[in-house]
Amino acid sequence: MEHVMSPATLAELRRPRPYPAVSVLTPTHRRDPYKTQDQVRLRNAVTEAKRQLEADPAISRERRAEVVRHLDQALSEVDLTHAEDGLAIFAAPGEHQVWSLARSVPERVVLSDTFLTRNLVSAQTAERPFWVLSLAADRATLWNGGVDRVVEQRADGFPLTRRVENFDPERQERIGDLPSAFREERTRQFLRETDTAMSTVLREHPRALYVTGPPAALTLLDEVGSATKGAVHVPHGGLAHGTPESVWQAIRPVIEEEARRKTEAVTRALETARGRREFAAGVDELWQSARDGRVRLLAVEENYRVTVRDVGDHLVLAGSGDLEGREDIVDEIVEQCLETGADVRFVPDGTLGEADGIAGVLRY
Repeated sequence: MEHVMSPATLAELRRPRPYPAVSVLTPTHRRDPYKTQDQVRLRNAVTEAKRQLEADPAISRERRAEVVRHLDQALSEVDLTHAEDGLAIFAAPGEHQVWSLARSVPERVVLSDTFLTRNLVSAQTAERPFWVLSLAADRATLWNGGVDRVVEQRADGFPLTRRVENFDPERQERIGDLPSAFREERTRQFLRETDTAMSTVLREHPRALYVTGPPAALTLLDEVGSATKGAVHVPHGGLAHGTPESVWQAIRPVIEEEARRKTEAVTRALETARGRREFAAGVDELWQSARDGRVRLLAVEENYRVTVRDVGDHLVLAGSGDLEGREDIVDEIVEQCLETGADVRFVPDGTLGEADGIAGVLRY
């Protein structure tokens, strides 16, 4: 299953496909008792996709069989043991993909000439993904970070390792000689190579970067590197050889403090916008403003979801069983705002008060 989204990946997902491009979305759960129901829900959703394929006279028998085969292959690749909050299966002639999402999605089956990507975009934005680069004299490990965890990223050359003669980090820590390992020219060259590898990752997947390591390693990386100069330093050694849990516990306080500061900045911007009459709130007003490209900053509470019905120029609240209801209107607004260059921030529930879950600062 795929987890890491990049601009290039999103552009590829959005390109037109030969009809039918099938999107199957279903909510999943991280824990029981609901987690045990996910397999049944997923199989039912795929069965519904096959039913719609069978009922569509515009699809030839050969093309239908090919897409069904890709749906079955995608279903076999789903690993619900490590489920997050949502799942997206995409299948079209000649291809299929499975995406795990850290944000709940409505249960939907859509046949079109493009895949339904707005839920992926919203989930990726809400997750606020980041990188953690952990340094040691003999190893540089890259961690892919999300809402509540990090996992090791084994790609783009990582982890980087080198042989260090007579290197005993535990002994050096005991006798206070650890900084000497970071004064060697070979170590300087190793960190240059690490910085170059990190620049490739950031170019393909731009996101916040945190660097952990002994203070001497962090100082040296700043001296020899360029791509990592804007990173947040976390002086904590031993994590290049550590576990995901040890890295998460070290980085978590830093992540939470940064999130708190960013939330405060968002609330200040919204208050200022009220005084300047640049403030908008509610899905109806922001849906129209997003389509007009007027939103400069969009703030969404993390678990805010609402079902609406389009009645022409306005959206009205609708029940979850409404056949014309749009359950992912929030994700649609998020995607539209991102496409027009808005800054989209997810904030803790209750932050927006009377704004009822979603608010924005307008450009004009």
